[in-house]
Amino acid sequence: MPRSARPLLAVLTTIAGVQGIALIGYAVYDIVQGLRLGLTGPEEVSNLPGLILQIVIFAVLGGASIAIAVGWWRAKYAARAPFIVAQLLALVVGFPLAQAAGSLPSGVGVALVVVAIIGIAVALLPPVTRAIVPD
Repeated sequence: MPRSARPLLAVLTTIAGVQGIALIGYAVYDIVQGLRLGLTGPEEVSNLPGLILQIVIFAVLGGASIAIAVGWWRAKYAARAPFIVAQLLALVVGFPLAQAAGSLPSGVGVALVVVAIIGIAVALLPPVTRAIVPD
């Protein structure tokens, strides 16, 4: 593996790992809020199966993102496609959040967009491609 690719793979590993931890953390937060406050909100969207599904989705996506981070760390070609898909999803979520009222949602949205763009750009750099494509 080219020496110049190792720092780039570390950046990609960090991005995927932090996103995975954040997603799992949000699933845990949903569990705590569900136990502490119960189901709140309109009945159509606030029900136990919906909460369980949301928790499972965030936990699975978080675990998948951590698996992608491991793939980047090991310089595996298979990490690239799911990573880029995850970053595109982050852009889809980040743009509306960046335009939201309030400093916290807006800040989170801007951070998501910036990190997603950096992640996609780094994942497509030639040194990364040379590092993950077998000779």
